[in-house]
Amino acid sequence: MEPLIFSPLLKRIRWGGRRLETLLGKSIGPEQDYAESWEICDHGADQCHVLSGPYRDWPLSRLVAECGVELFGEPARFSQFPLLIKFLDCHDRLSVQVHPDDDAACRFNPRENGKTEAWVVMDAQPGSVIYAGLRPGVIAEDLRAALSDGSLENLLHRISPAVGDCYFIPAGTVHALGEGVVVAEVQQSSDMTFRLYDWGRLDSEGNSRPLHIEEAFACIDFQQGPVAPTRPRMVNSDAGWQIEQLVVCPYFRMFRHGLSRAGELPRQPVCRVLMSLSGSGMLEWGQKSYVLPRGQTCLLPASCPRLELRPTSPTPWQFLVAEVV
Repeated sequence: MEPLIFSPLLKRIRWGGRRLETLLGKSIGPEQDYAESWEICDHGADQCHVLSGPYRDWPLSRLVAECGVELFGEPARFSQFPLLIKFLDCHDRLSVQVHPDDDAACRFNPRENGKTEAWVVMDAQPGSVIYAGLRPGVIAEDLRAALSDGSLENLLHRISPAVGDCYFIPAGTVHALGEGVVVAEVQQSSDMTFRLYDWGRLDSEGNSRPLHIEEAFACIDFQQGPVAPTRPRMVNSDAGWQIEQLVVCPYFRMFRHGLSRAGELPRQPVCRVLMSLSGSGMLEWGQKSYVLPRGQTCLLPASCPRLELRPTSPTPWQFLVAEVV
């Protein structure tokens, strides 16, 4: 099966902006609140469709159902594509939230998965922030009191992010992406979020968004503590092609590649997703090719043919590879 590019699903949410277009080149409408681009998605009615080739217009769910071995290798053990791949533009800060693990998600909705995720920062404006984890020693009683008196922000671990930072957010971690950041996100295929706090925001009619206090408390891991950027581990430092391991967890592995020369991407019997972070590059196989500018995503099936990768920008092409585990 050849590499696959999908049409993204664009999500408008109150905290979004315009950088999915201005930074990542997405085609969006005139509104000012484009928050998420779901690049590869198989989540109920939310389906990305193949853009071209022999599977043109197929939803990802059909590929999983009819081409599981080609996608994942032997055995074809997934009935749903297990990852949801996104870009997020945080023009304003997100709500303070927590995601359930698989067991908790099943209790709330037997058809839903848990949500462990990881972010790679693609842009960080001056003064931008990320809230990742609770401060040391915070317990449930402290959190309830802070929710009551409006001092929750004082209990959150606050970070000033830098471009290139990677944050691993296991299910059960209290977190919020703050204003001024654009991230690439790899997560379990889940849209289950429990909102603890929404900064007192009201809509034009004076209404606040629903909170899910008890559901969130049922999911929070109070042993998690503060989250720091992951420490990349260099796994390949050949001249012209550097590879860093960013995340290894039960659901995915993430590697960042920096490419300044042409080379062959080693074949592996796993399904992979490639996200172009900066610069641009080309995938070539046989007489076919895809150009992947910044903000483009490509699915590489386990049965993918041998691929030649080459940068097409003056600066090195940097891309993220997420492997399905």
